[in-house]
Amino acid sequence: MDTPIPDLKLNDGTQLPAIGFGTYKLNGQAGVETIVRAMRNGYRLLDSAFNYENEGAVGAAVRASGLARDTIRVTSKLPGRRHRYAEARATVEESLFRTGLDHLDIYLIHWPNPKTGLYVEAWQALVDAQKAGLIRTIGVCNFLPEHIERIIAETGVAPAINQVELHPYFPQAGQLAFDRSKGVVTQAWSPLGRANDIITNETIGEIAGRHGRTIPQIILRWQVQQGAVPLPKATSDERQIENRSVFDFDLSQGDMETIASLARPDGRLADQDPARYEEF
Repeated sequence: MDTPIPDLKLNDGTQLPAIGFGTYKLNGQAGVETIVRAMRNGYRLLDSAFNYENEGAVGAAVRASGLARDTIRVTSKLPGRRHRYAEARATVEESLFRTGLDHLDIYLIHWPNPKTGLYVEAWQALVDAQKAGLIRTIGVCNFLPEHIERIIAETGVAPAINQVELHPYFPQAGQLAFDRSKGVVTQAWSPLGRANDIITNETIGEIAGRHGRTIPQIILRWQVQQGAVPLPKATSDERQIENRSVFDFDLSQGDMETIASLARPDGRLADQDPARYEEF
């Protein structure tokens, strides 16, 4: 096993591994087995969601791993259709029943759904669920600065995490800087672009060649050096180990700037602008 994944300290005093493991579309027994292997390959942060319909598989994998529960951080997310206070609180409880765990380490609002306009109500439900001991850490996904400013202003509680789309074609420098200014750790979903042409990009390939690394390793290291926490998914042991093996080298400032320069105006993977996108 290569260098252990280090921890970051969140604004609520808890620790967060600097790389996590994405579980989207890892369902059923095959999903359980893949997630167990990820934990045996060193991952301690598992990212799931109510809408992934695999919270049960994640919970089963935690139990099957043989690892102490307090060494693993399990994340789930509140869907847009459950933003009303009572529904949000019941959904957190349902997530616990689905996982079979006595608490969830991290719970996030999946999307702000600004046209529906209930995300402050949903946030208050998470604040109260945290006070009740159902959740250790609370945060958000895909929240723009104005959404984060509003929940802080109306509840007095800042999120510990904001999980957003972040990859070389959509580097999110402004969002990263804003999150950092509020003491919020940014997580990166689809950090490798869901295996689009980012992982064959010639510019990144040249940097990878100079460092003796793979293109995915360079992309993940670029994210880590900015203080973002990437959440790659891989099913093979080889790729799982490769993706987490990014803590024993550094990119130069020139490398970092070159990768950021790959940003595209249409860099999002899909048309999911949080200012107007509604997820249910």
